[in-house]
Amino acid sequence: MGRIAEEKIDEIRNRTDIVEVVSSYLPLKHSGVNHQGLCPFHQEKTPSFNVNSARQIFHCFGCGVGGNVFSFLMRMEGMSFPDAVRRLGEKVGVEVEEEAVSPDEIRRREERERIMRINEVAGGFYHQLLLEDEAGVLGRRYLRQRGYEGETVRAFKLGFAPEGWETLAKHLADKNFSSGDVQKAGLVRPGKQDRGHYDLCRNRLLFPIHDLQGQMVAFGGRVLDDSLPKYINSPETAVYHKGQTLYGLYQARDAMRHSGEALVVEGYFDVLALHRAGFSGTVATCGTALTADHARLLKRYADKILLVFDADTAGRKATVRAMDALLPVGLAVSVVAMPVGEDPDSLIKAEGEDGFRNCLDAARPVLEVFIEDQLRINDQSVEGRARAAEQALERIRRLPGDLERSLYLQRLAELTNLDVELLKSKVSGGSLVQASPRRPVAQSLSARRPLTETGQTQKYLLRLMLIDDQQRCRVREEGTEGLFLDDLFRGLADYLLGCENEDGQLPEDLFDASLDEAQQSLLASLKFQEDQQWADNPEKILTDCRLAVSKYLLKQRLKEVGRLEEEARNSNDEAALMQYLRERIEINQKLKKKL
Repeated sequence: MGRIAEEKIDEIRNRTDIVEVVSSYLPLKHSGVNHQGLCPFHQEKTPSFNVNSARQIFHCFGCGVGGNVFSFLMRMEGMSFPDAVRRLGEKVGVEVEEEAVSPDEIRRREERERIMRINEVAGGFYHQLLLEDEAGVLGRRYLRQRGYEGETVRAFKLGFAPEGWETLAKHLADKNFSSGDVQKAGLVRPGKQDRGHYDLCRNRLLFPIHDLQGQMVAFGGRVLDDSLPKYINSPETAVYHKGQTLYGLYQARDAMRHSGEALVVEGYFDVLALHRAGFSGTVATCGTALTADHARLLKRYADKILLVFDADTAGRKATVRAMDALLPVGLAVSVVAMPVGEDPDSLIKAEGEDGFRNCLDAARPVLEVFIEDQLRINDQSVEGRARAAEQALERIRRLPGDLERSLYLQRLAELTNLDVELLKSKVSGGSLVQASPRRPVAQSLSARRPLTETGQTQKYLLRLMLIDDQQRCRVREEGTEGLFLDDLFRGLADYLLGCENEDGQLPEDLFDASLDEAQQSLLASLKFQEDQQWADNPEKILTDCRLAVSKYLLKQRLKEVGRLEEEARNSNDEAALMQYLRERIEINQKLKKKL
C-alpha cells in the first residue's frame, strides 16, 4: 500500500465523530462529559466503556483498552491502520489518495482485487448450486444426513462443486475472467496437452474461507464418500496464506471478544458443529499447524485458548505445536481432552451440548499436560528424567510471565525431584527463543510487565508530561531511562518527547499508527482522567518517580547480593563474603533512609 498523507488522515479524523462510529456497534448513553456503554472487547454487566466526544477518544476502565476512532475500528474489524482510514474516509466523503505508489505495487494490488472478485463470484456460484440447483442435490442430502440445515449453511456460505470437470471454469469464463487470473486464484488447474483448465474441486462440499473483512480468499473441499483425498484446500495465493488465516474467525471474533476465550479445533465440520451448538468462538487452522501469526491473530480477540484436538498421536503432536506458538505471546492455553474416538461433532451428536461442556470444564493447562506427558514418555532413569526436564524447560523459558515461570519450575522440581534452584539457573542461563529486535516505540505487549512498585508513580509522571510543557522539558533533560523502569511507560514517554513541535508543545491529537495497542490504551486512560489536583506539586512527582526507580534498582541489587553471598559462603571465600555483607548493610541503610 502507498503512504496516506498526514493531511488526509487529519481531515478524516476531524470530520469523524467517534460517538457516532462507536454507536453503530453498541448502544451508548450520555453520562456527564462522556458516553458510556458495555465494552465490546470484554464481557461485563456494568458499563465501564467510555467515549469522550470532545477529545475524540475511547477508554474502558474495565479491561484497559483505549485509543481514537481509527484504533477502535481496527480492534472491532481486525483492520490495518490504512484500511481503517479508508473506511472512515468513505463514510465522511474524503477520498483517500496514496502517495508514491510504484508500478509494481499497483500491479500487485490490481491482481489482489481481481482474485478477490473471482473468489466472491465462485463462492456465490457454488453457494447457489448447493441451495437451489439440481446439481447440488447430493450436497444438500449429505448435509441433512449430518444434521445441518439452512441457517448454518447460509452463515458460513457453504457451497457444492458438481462432478463436471469444467463447470466453474466455464462459469468464470462467461463472467469475462481470464483463465490466467482464475488459475492464480487457485480454483482451476491447467490441463495436459492443451486441453484447457479443469476445476480444482469436483463433487465436493465446499467451505469458503474468509478474511477478517468477510471476503472469500480460499476454499476447502470435502468428498461426500470415502474416496481420497478426503479434503482438498486452495493453494496459497496473493490473498491467501494458510499460516495467517483461521477458518471461522470472521464468524467467531465477536463471541471470542465478549467471552475472552477461543476454541481451536482441527476441522471445518468441528467449527460448524460447535457454532451450531452455541460455542460460537470456535476456529480451525486451514490444513496447517498453528503458527506464530495465528497466535498473534487470536491474541487480538481472546486471552484464553482451548485446544480441542483428537486424542491420537497426530492430535498430541498438533497440541505441542500449538503450545509452542501460543505460549510465547502470553495466552493462557488449556487442553480439552476428548473421549477416544470422538471429535466435537460426534460428541455433541452423542451427548449433546452438556456432554461437550463437561469436557471444557475439565480442560487442563497445556504446559502441565505436556510436562506429565514427557515424564510418562521417558523412562524413570536419571537420563530419562533429565530428558523430560530439558523438554519442559525449553517450554518454560518461553513463558513471558515471571510468576508463571516460577510456578512451573516449582511444579517441575516436584515431579522430577530436581533442585528448583538448579532449574531456575538453567532457565536464566539463556532462552532458546530468539528475541526480536527492540523497537523504540511499538514493542510486544507480552514483554512488558508493569512493575507494581513504580507503576503508579510512572503514570503520574506521564500525566504530568501531557499537561506541563516545562516538566516535559525536565524529563528530556534528565532522560527517560532514569525515570521510567517499564518499557511500556518509557516507550510512551519517548514518544511524547518525539511529538513536540518547534515550540516544545504537544499536538492536540497524539494518537498515531506508530503506537501499538497497549500504548494507545495507556494514552487514552491518561487523557481520560480529568482531575488535575494531583499535579499541584509537580516537583514532588518528579522526585518521587526518581526515588521509586532508585529504590527498585537497590532492591534488585539486594537480591543479587544475597545470591552472591551464598556462593561466597559455599566456596569459603571469606574476602568476597565480607565485601557482599558490607554492600548489603549499605543498601539497607539507603533503603531505610528512603534514599
